[in-house]
Amino acid sequence: MNNRKYRLSTALDVDDLLMECTSYAIRLANEKYKFDPPMTIYEKKSWGKIGTRADAIYPYFRDPEFYRTQPVYEGAKEFVRKLSTMTEVYICTAVPPEFMGIRAQRIMQEFPEIPPDHIYMGSRKDKIHVDILFDDGLHNIVSSGAKYPILMRRPWNQEATGRLAVNNYDEFLKLVEVIANSYISGVGDRSPDDHNIAILVGPSGSGKSKIATKFLAKTDKYEKLIGYTTKDPTAVEPNEWYNYVSIDTFRSMCESGEMFESTMYAHHGYGSRKIDVENIIAQGKKVLTTMDICGAMSLKTHFDNVVTIYIKRDKKDLMANILRKNSSIEDKVNRLCAIEYEQQNAELCDYVVDFDCYDDAVAQLCEILGV
Repeated sequence: MNNRKYRLSTALDVDDLLMECTSYAIRLANEKYKFDPPMTIYEKKSWGKIGTRADAIYPYFRDPEFYRTQPVYEGAKEFVRKLSTMTEVYICTAVPPEFMGIRAQRIMQEFPEIPPDHIYMGSRKDKIHVDILFDDGLHNIVSSGAKYPILMRRPWNQEATGRLAVNNYDEFLKLVEVIANSYISGVGDRSPDDHNIAILVGPSGSGKSKIATKFLAKTDKYEKLIGYTTKDPTAVEPNEWYNYVSIDTFRSMCESGEMFESTMYAHHGYGSRKIDVENIIAQGKKVLTTMDICGAMSLKTHFDNVVTIYIKRDKKDLMANILRKNSSIEDKVNRLCAIEYEQQNAELCDYVVDFDCYDDAVAQLCEILGV
């Protein structure tokens, strides 16, 4: 066990994370140009000009009044207050030089917990040395030197695969809590006693779904949690752990709150409904599910007594299993590229299963969960 005391450091972006930026510019553009139908944030699928009406937002980024009037996101002030009690907080924001004074004044006014000398401005966020970077820009996450670069999900970063990502402040705070605990206790030091939910986490090709299915055949104490995905099962190999829904239905379920956790993986949406989890527990059963680390952290945000188990596999085995999948070349490339990042998630899980054969993995899982 590692008992060393360490106070984490976190750098926060501002635009589209603490203050509205793209959504605010879209509202202003809709008011000015009377777009019919109104422009939505989902039209902004990548950063930079894309040759559509979404480019109408860019003139606002050269207007000082825009920076003076940017709304602060609901919950952002309380989020910074809570985070300040957990880690040392810095601001790292990219803003045109002529507007740096306005930005600094707004930060000091809206977020007084952050010392003025903790405010850094500039686009080279890779030069900021912190434990955690929280940003909506995938390019900043990719180039970051932070040990834990964490992405805030936005429509323009949906192609991110295998990266730590969250959908809201609560999920981020839970992830910070898990990261902080990893500095205190090692993997396997946390007890699975009295858990209601067990989550198998691992890279694509790790065999976590197969292990989960074999485990369920050995016990009636657990029930499979069926999730939802936009990955069409008619075009790829079927996955008995997910029901297919259209992207519009998936988005609607997320926005309505019906889907309490969701993540993007290889351009496909994955999520779960809270009512499905509650129904299993109400029947006196425990929940078993497979997720990426983002979904697991989201589940930990909404439920107590959750245990996470990382399914570890040799990199060559992972690659071979991905290449055998009945899916597109693009899908395989995304999954292969994500392996390195996903292997780092083992230290965020409560337990690790490292195995040579599936029966061995199931035996380890039974021991961990007391079956």
